[in-house]
Amino acid sequence: MKRASASAKINLALLVGPTRADGLHEVATVLQRIDLADRVELEPADANRVTGFADDTLVARALEKVSAETQEHWRARIEKRIPVAAGLGGGSSDAATALALAGNALHRDRLHALASELGADVPFFLESGPQLATGNGRELQPLELPQDFWIVLILPDDRRKESTAAVYASFDRINGFAERRTQLLAALKDVRRPVDLAALPPNDLVSSPLADDLRAHGAFRADVSGAGPAVYGLFVHERDARATAAAFRRRGRVWVTAPAWYG
Repeated sequence: MKRASASAKINLALLVGPTRADGLHEVATVLQRIDLADRVELEPADANRVTGFADDTLVARALEKVSAETQEHWRARIEKRIPVAAGLGGGSSDAATALALAGNALHRDRLHALASELGADVPFFLESGPQLATGNGRELQPLELPQDFWIVLILPDDRRKESTAAVYASFDRINGFAERRTQLLAALKDVRRPVDLAALPPNDLVSSPLADDLRAHGAFRADVSGAGPAVYGLFVHERDARATAAAFRRRGRVWVTAPAWYG
């Protein structure tokens, strides 16, 4: 049996530009793994099968792609801890983990090609450390960012989440993307300490009053992750993060977590 954790991510910044020729939006986003993870287990089988999470589609597709390359089949079991459809990349992370476990004999470039076919976030989860994703989200560049901070993650009780595709389809802020991207790249060059992440631009897609409330409680940066509805706040000290988490527990599911380098 093979097993591995599949970490969630947050978007420390997410800029969205005009629609590309491939029908996807141009993006520039800073992806950071966090220490909230699903668990994926694989064992050889006569046919591919996924258990543990009835709504899975991505892991099943990942296994089919590997089987087409290797003629091997797997039974996968997913232990879900990452909330679904929250902007945290749980499904993409599960799929990347299944690809890595089942396709460990494949060349790295081939794994990345298969990951790109599954979704824009999936290749990121084959990498270590924070990454700048550009183009349609699949072009990755490693970033040297501080990792010594705490994260309060909130999934609001009153969440109303459209599909990620619907959120992108309704996005109409197409002007000024190049300028905002230049500002993001400049801000990233100046990041030395965790508090320097406060200079990164806010999420283009969605916003939340919870982010304002987290900043009022001392977060040096707070924003929506991805297309939401999960909201995060970053704190220098664990005690402040835990005090803030306690104050927000009546407003949704709350986690106190930290950056993660690997899955």
